[in-house]
Amino acid sequence: MNRRRFPWLSYLVVVTGAVLTVVPFLDMVMTSFKGPGEAGTLPYRFLPEAFDLSNYRAAVDQLDLPVLFRNSVVATALITGSVLLTSSLAGYALAKLRFPGRDLVFRLVLSTMMFPPFLFFIPHFLILVHWPLAGGNDLTGRGGAGLTVSIVALAMPFLVSSFGIFLTRQFMVSIPDEVLEAARIDGAGEFTVWWRIVLPQTTPVLVTLGLLTFVDAWNEYIWALLVSTANPDVMTLPVGIQLLQDHVDPTRTMPVVMAGLVLSVLPVLVLFLLLQKYYIRGVMLSGLK
Repeated sequence: MNRRRFPWLSYLVVVTGAVLTVVPFLDMVMTSFKGPGEAGTLPYRFLPEAFDLSNYRAAVDQLDLPVLFRNSVVATALITGSVLLTSSLAGYALAKLRFPGRDLVFRLVLSTMMFPPFLFFIPHFLILVHWPLAGGNDLTGRGGAGLTVSIVALAMPFLVSSFGIFLTRQFMVSIPDEVLEAARIDGAGEFTVWWRIVLPQTTPVLVTLGLLTFVDAWNEYIWALLVSTANPDVMTLPVGIQLLQDHVDPTRTMPVVMAGLVLSVLPVLVLFLLLQKYYIRGVMLSGLK
């Protein structure tokens, strides 16, 4: 089928995709303003009878919002910063440095992408529990709770991303070697080459990777739930919102949970709007679909 003969088909596909993406988000926002007994009733009403802000007050009252936001922000910042740093350094090494076993290392990195992350959650948790000289542990890792009592535990399994290394490596391969060699001839070391030449050219793909990592880290639930069972003080926003269902009046559960979700989505939405031009450019340059 010739797209030029049927231009309306392309517009139809785009509009349909946009509607399927936006409507659930709008429904979440509208539900957060509904009063008691309005959510989940038949016939279904998309708009609330009256926009009720009490759901947001209830969500804030039930959640220790400053603490949950702090935990989520700290964990997400640690993960995103570490992934960007390690991915750019490893990607540069695998793309532009020549050393024995480079291709084997790259294949090993790719092989780790075949396993689901939650497969390693229990081993990670046991490693944190028996971390030496932390959380009351002795040198052999016994006697205490290890790093599970620390907010660092939220970030530990996600500090390095094989996908991030792959993405940055594939992008850095396209940087001309002649430019790097000219810098080395002028006396620049490898760190200077990476910092002053490679990183500025990889800004779009790093912003893309940063946004993807930020969203994944901000929304992480299973690992955060596992860690928060050991130490409730490190509970994050997604875990706290899920627990709202156990503490709210059943007639108001869904609107209050939706209000909590809206509050949780706002930082991600603001960050995307601020960085969307870099994100779109990074998607185009890196070939992501």
